[in-house]
Amino acid sequence: MEHREFVVGNPLGHGHTVVKPAPRCPAEVEASRWQHRVPGDRQGGVARDHIYINGLRLLALVGVLPHEREVLQPVQVDIDMEVDLLEAGLTDNLVDSADYGAISVAVAETVRMSTDLLLERLASRIAERVLQFDHVEVVDVRLTKLRPPIPEDVDSSAVRILRTRVDMRVPARHRAIVALGSNLGDRGAYLRFGLERLSNVVAQSQVFETDPVGGPENQGPYLNMVAIVDTDLDPFALLRRLLQIEAEAQRVRKVRWGPRTLDLDLLFYDDCTIQSEELTVPHPRFAERRFVLEPLAEVAPEHCPDDWRNRLPVVGVYPRGGIDGLVAHTVLH
Repeated sequence: MEHREFVVGNPLGHGHTVVKPAPRCPAEVEASRWQHRVPGDRQGGVARDHIYINGLRLLALVGVLPHEREVLQPVQVDIDMEVDLLEAGLTDNLVDSADYGAISVAVAETVRMSTDLLLERLASRIAERVLQFDHVEVVDVRLTKLRPPIPEDVDSSAVRILRTRVDMRVPARHRAIVALGSNLGDRGAYLRFGLERLSNVVAQSQVFETDPVGGPENQGPYLNMVAIVDTDLDPFALLRRLLQIEAEAQRVRKVRWGPRTLDLDLLFYDDCTIQSEELTVPHPRFAERRFVLEPLAEVAPEHCPDDWRNRLPVVGVYPRGGIDGLVAHTVLH
């Protein structure tokens, strides 16, 4: 059977399905429909709004029987997420809601990688993954095995698991350090957007205003900062995520080192060293850039070279305080 990978969702949150060949992909997934429902029963001032993902169908290795360890089993995932949608209803901005396209993809990836014996374990891991997304406070996961291989004629068997964010205080498996920069448009707003879309930011530096280095003349100054992020994405998936966030911020790549609305660079990923055409970690030029090292020294000084303060020129890097205290003059055209 030919396996395909279906990527569901887009940066604006409108559902679509992109199909690309993936011969080694151990799962097929499609989202039959998405539903938003706001019941309107706000109890004690706390929102009881919900986002649903229904009918996410995949193939996965899950089961205890010998042939279930070798043959992909058809499963269906239905997810009910409790999310406060009040702000999203006012702003019409995806950052104020849960990105159900990205959640669908993340759940599909979790199921594809399954080697679990029990539906209970896989459903729990799905819940854990969903709760890593911003704004999701409670998740109800129903995981159904379609046509289970048992002697009786049974259409399906299922487990249902309800988890809250408090239940799933499990640390992410990897820690990454990301540099953020902007010198076009509302620079402060673009940095905030980048932080919001990164999710799971555990530490962030103050903002530094810096003169441009390289690239065309007459560029405006940059705002730069560094953030530490917990993630369960592998480094290449995280790189693709950073590029997606840049695209959402309308970054245009025309001139090397040219002005940009948002620049996201992966500086470090755990203690990994990666050399490939697609990605180099640690970032190959971080040790030569004072506009990276100044904010990096605030959140992860152990990654800074010992002699950088004496070796690199001091000029052109100006501290501007925390991101929340930026003043209105951060807008450039």
